[in-house]
Amino acid sequence: MWIVRLALRRPYTFVVAALLLLLLTPFVITKTPTDIFPAINIPVVSVIWNYTGLPADQIAQRIVYGEERALTTTVDNIEHIESTSYDSFGVIKVFFQPGTNPSTAVAQLTAVSQTILKQLPPGTTPPLIIQYSASTVSILQFGISSTKLSEQQVFDIALNQIRVGLISVPGVSIPYPYGGKQRVVSVDLDLKALEANNLVESDVVTAISNGSLTYPSGTAKIGGKEVPIDLNVNPPRIDLLNDLPIKSVGGTVIHVSDVAQVRDGYFPQENIVRQDGVRSTLLSVFKNGSASTLSVAAGVKAAMANILKTVTSDIQVKQFADQSVFVKAAVSGVVREGVIAAALTALMILLFLGSWRSTFIIAVSIPLSV
Repeated sequence: MWIVRLALRRPYTFVVAALLLLLLTPFVITKTPTDIFPAINIPVVSVIWNYTGLPADQIAQRIVYGEERALTTTVDNIEHIESTSYDSFGVIKVFFQPGTNPSTAVAQLTAVSQTILKQLPPGTTPPLIIQYSASTVSILQFGISSTKLSEQQVFDIALNQIRVGLISVPGVSIPYPYGGKQRVVSVDLDLKALEANNLVESDVVTAISNGSLTYPSGTAKIGGKEVPIDLNVNPPRIDLLNDLPIKSVGGTVIHVSDVAQVRDGYFPQENIVRQDGVRSTLLSVFKNGSASTLSVAAGVKAAMANILKTVTSDIQVKQFADQSVFVKAAVSGVVREGVIAAALTALMILLFLGSWRSTFIIAVSIPLSV
């Protein structure tokens, strides 16, 4: 009851406080993250090892087991560890105690992984360490297709232009595109021609590697000027790699084109995405745990409109699976129910008390208390 007595003694103080709350409400609402579910702060970090060609059992025995043993002795606040081994990949999920600083956990995992790298099979590359949040969910998906461009070109545009442009939106996380063909330089060997010229596959690899080197050319001082030096050691086009020499036999130079064909190719395709019957690429947009779904979705849509002005007109981008629609509907429902509840409460007070003054005070107090 003390607060009631204080309000009766100092009515103007509470009137000013109510007006202050009313004025601050728009600023608070615009800055508060809007989502259906609250942020789930479970510190989880994934360590992903890659060794191409190594079977799953060897990944588990020679890489994953050693990493797990090192983590349990050098990393703090581990709650439990889960691991899964695949062909060429090993995924280790490290769950930490509540309240653990994720940045410290990532730093410790990085240090340990670099330390044990020399104990792993030769050729093992450093792992990919990703901080995971249960609140990181997909809020938008874009289907990217073209009736004129190849799958390699569509995937290349989605990865290197659209994805790079969207990643600058605050609170956005975008994985690799799904579907399409990842563009690479492919070398198709002619085994009969190799055998006829007494060559092996490594000779072709060596010729291409030696013919596309990067050297620091520096500058040359000529008189009173300093001139930059450009070297032509890198072919400007992929097809020019076919002209690189492999070896000379009896005065005859054997080129790459004599035993192989270098072309603009792609990795073996493992997944296919179709949009309206046309092979395309799927780009999923995730939000970070603390970001607002509405602000991230609005930022991505605005950025996508600007990106499409810079890419070729042969690209068609279709948006679907928009999570912000459900968030807006949920917020609208909450506001509508709140207004109905306040109106019914005020009407009930008016019917029982018959006082417009009391009804007005209570009707104003309900939204302020919320």
